[in-house]
Amino acid sequence: MSLKKFLSTMIGVVLVFILVFGIYSLNITVSKAGSKKVKITLMSTKGEINSQLEDVAKSFSKTYPNVNLEIIPVGAGQSPFEKLSTMYASGNAPSISMIDSSDVAKFKSYFLNLTKEKWVKDAINGTLDDITFNGQVMGFPFAIEGYGLIYNKQVIEKTIGKFNPSTIKTRNDLENLFKKLQQKKVTPILISPLDWSLGAHYLGIAYGAQSKDMQKNYEFIKKLKTGKVNLQTNKVFNGLLDTFDMLRKYNYLKNSPLAGTYEQGPQLLANGKVAFWFMGNWAWPQIKDANPQNSEYGFLPVPISNDPNDFYNKAIVAGPSKILCIDAKNNSKAQQLAAKQFLNWLVYNSDGQKAWVYTLSIIPPFKNINLTPNDPLAKSIISYLKEGRTFRTPILPSDHWPKVGASMQKYLAGIIKRSQLYTEIKNYWLTVK
Repeated sequence: MSLKKFLSTMIGVVLVFILVFGIYSLNITVSKAGSKKVKITLMSTKGEINSQLEDVAKSFSKTYPNVNLEIIPVGAGQSPFEKLSTMYASGNAPSISMIDSSDVAKFKSYFLNLTKEKWVKDAINGTLDDITFNGQVMGFPFAIEGYGLIYNKQVIEKTIGKFNPSTIKTRNDLENLFKKLQQKKVTPILISPLDWSLGAHYLGIAYGAQSKDMQKNYEFIKKLKTGKVNLQTNKVFNGLLDTFDMLRKYNYLKNSPLAGTYEQGPQLLANGKVAFWFMGNWAWPQIKDANPQNSEYGFLPVPISNDPNDFYNKAIVAGPSKILCIDAKNNSKAQQLAAKQFLNWLVYNSDGQKAWVYTLSIIPPFKNINLTPNDPLAKSIISYLKEGRTFRTPILPSDHWPKVGASMQKYLAGIIKRSQLYTEIKNYWLTVK
């Protein structure tokens, strides 16, 4: 080959290389320059952690600087179902909806199918059951939560001496403890008159304690819908309400049972004005804020009988609660991708895991996360889980807690008798299809 041809060939190769590299570099530059900021929204139905969620959103944006996550709180007293229905009706649905398990089925046609997401295989067994339809996973289990009688161990032991929760095995055991506290001028318990606490949580025990077989619990509900259950003779309902009647006698709000607020509870419990509060571990951030010096709290089951061998006298309600669902109708592909990134960040990113567990004080329902919240209520739930002393309540209709909760409020205040309460519960179920 002549020198002239050789130089000509080399120049051609160099030009091709420059051209290809230039286009590649240009593509990178255009790609970076063209990266647009994406705004996504998360509808929060856990008012007690809204401020912490804001911190988590900021932490997420540090990992994904092109994504702005905005928290949309649901107003006090408004159900997640009502809020989300309104937002879809206006064509302005959030990118991510935090809703109850019972609402997923109603909105599943609006949600993104998440079956192929990596975290599905890492979810704890059973946590996807209630949000899987025809093999399609339609939501992300956000938290394992539990509830029962939260006790302030420090206050109890200061009042009556050493307290061993395992000694409370029956309703009578609990009342005897209450009597001792009352004799020492400590109000035993606060019952917050919130429809969701009374209708979904307290009365929820009656549905979940019918049987250890969840299928039988759903069969019980099916019979309620057809009027084939006589609540007057139902052992579990009567036992639970016998306990409720006992709790009412020692209630901090005995003289004005409907006057209480949620915000009142953490203050009274943390500052020793009451020894017990019927509530769940979601209340820990407020309890801690009310008295940062005390971390001696735990859960006691709500006894439903005087049988010391009754499983439900030794167990608390615990299981997956809030579900995160991604909108498939009103949000763009870019927003849906960003929403997926947020879920994966929670499960697999070390900063996301820490934010989830430590900032939000949540027990994550995923096997790959080994972190445990620092709060004593979460630790108490984990202890019950390890000992096999937990049970779940069946999924109830979205309007159960506002409607039946209102009936429980009347019963709490003594406005109606138990027979009337049963009639109202019966009539409610007859309207459910």
